Amino acid sequence: MSIENDLAILEQQEQILRFQSFNPGTAWELGCYLRTLLMDCQAGGTIEIELADHLLFACATPTSNPGQADWVRRKRNVVHRFGRSSYAIGRILESNNETLQSRHCLKAADYAAQGGGFPILLEGTGAVGSIVMSGLPQRDDHCLVIAALAHVLNKDVPRLS
Repeated sequence: MSIENDLAILEQQEQILRFQSFNPGTAWELGCYLRTLLMDCQAGGTIEIELADHLLFACATPTSNPGQADWVRRKRNVVHRFGRSSYAIGRILESNNETLQSRHCLKAADYAAQGGGFPILLEGTGAVGSIVMSGLPQRDDHCLVIAALAHVLNKDVPRLS
């Protein structure tokens, strides 16, 4: 699929996948469902959900690796910096033949514009936290997070193919 099509879908996902409220119970439900999806893929992965820099959910599946925690941190930094999904930021940069370093002077050691990070968005408020996973190819990381959010919010959203 083209970058332009992806960007249109990513924008729609960010507009639709918004919570009325978000608390530790919501984080637990969302995290457990995402873990189930990840386990169904028989893939090792790491998941973190935070609200206002307060860690509410974290887990690693049995075949995960320690390096995934650093990917989660770097993707989370992108979500916090831009208030958008880490995959959307990566696709925007790609469409302009830019990198986080060339466009925003952000170091790859601290930021990763790769799929898997998504803001926790509240209706009428905006970004208040993040859900981030690492373990699959970046597009699949993004799609799994979207599947979990759509399920918990009971919303139908356009999906990347």
